[in-house]
Amino acid sequence: MRTVFATSHTPSLDSGRARRTYGLVKAQARLGTVDLVYGAFGAPEPDPAFVALDGVSLHRVERPSAPGRAAAYLRARAAGVPGEFARGIWPGVASRAAELAGTDEGVRLIAEGPTAAAALLPFASRRATIYSAHNLESSFRHRLGATAMSERSLARFERLLLERYAESWMVSPADMRGAARLAPRARLRLVPNVVDVAAIEPLPARSGQRAALFVADLGYEPNREALRFLLDTAMPALWRRAPDATLLVAGKGSEAVGSGDPRVVGMGFVEDLRELYAAAGCAVVPLLEGGGSPLKFVEALAFGIPVVATPLAAAGLAAEPDKEYVEGRADGESFAAAVLRALEPRRSAAIAAAGRELAEREYSIESLERRLRP
Repeated sequence: MRTVFATSHTPSLDSGRARRTYGLVKAQARLGTVDLVYGAFGAPEPDPAFVALDGVSLHRVERPSAPGRAAAYLRARAAGVPGEFARGIWPGVASRAAELAGTDEGVRLIAEGPTAAAALLPFASRRATIYSAHNLESSFRHRLGATAMSERSLARFERLLLERYAESWMVSPADMRGAARLAPRARLRLVPNVVDVAAIEPLPARSGQRAALFVADLGYEPNREALRFLLDTAMPALWRRAPDATLLVAGKGSEAVGSGDPRVVGMGFVEDLRELYAAAGCAVVPLLEGGGSPLKFVEALAFGIPVVATPLAAAGLAAEPDKEYVEGRADGESFAAAVLRALEPRRSAAIAAAGRELAEREYSIESLERRLRP
């Protein structure tokens, strides 16, 4: 099988979106060759992990001129694309991807995310094309107050993508159900977020570490809201019971985290997280809003440490509470109690081992390869 994969961003590993791209590209490369077409945006060069993938050819598209961007924007707006996505369209990405895919229906042409999917809309009308969604954004973004788009406008745009594309890849069962309600005639496939589990050696069982680790890109509003919940509600409740517990925060934007309490440490973006996971007694995923399935949840499972998560954070995964993770409801006392349970080595070892098994079975590159077979 040959695949042409179009994305609006330079391939990197610095966000959940970027890591989803890596998982998809690597899984597709196990099925055949991949041409990865990308806009030169977000990073100066592709991450070496992408360059090292066997069977993957990278095709860089430079930023278009101002008149070219303006023309692409106007065409997209006329086609029903909201301004927030239309502004990110690089016509060269779409035309190069379409050129590489040609008319051979045996070539799998994939648009990564809503911006690339908006760019490839004209081609999706002429040949079978796949839309790989990050999540069903209309199910939650209107509640964040971070976008000028109305709920109706966003839903109308997503319906357009779901109906126009030959197949749409959704990241969770919840998003599959939401997409089916939004566009009943759409062809959907469950394609979850994965990590390279085989490349991650599981850590030894926890032996008394008292740190909770929160890894997130703080450029994403649901992650910022989760951090506020930790700092303002969950950690104060935890410190009333365990004054020696600490919170480690890592990821883009976390270097600015500082509550004045030495028990909270902002680490910034960390290239290799293994040492951080090794220093932690558990990972926390306290999402209160958002969609899809959190990649950092899956990554923590793969490292073999216990994960404490809200029901919403776990909703996108086939994980069973108190078997493969510890559930903490979205109130301070409940979440603090869950963290305390996860920090107890005798209780956490079995949960951590079961979580690692789940990651291998459902959220590895190998499991994704099986799902993506035609």
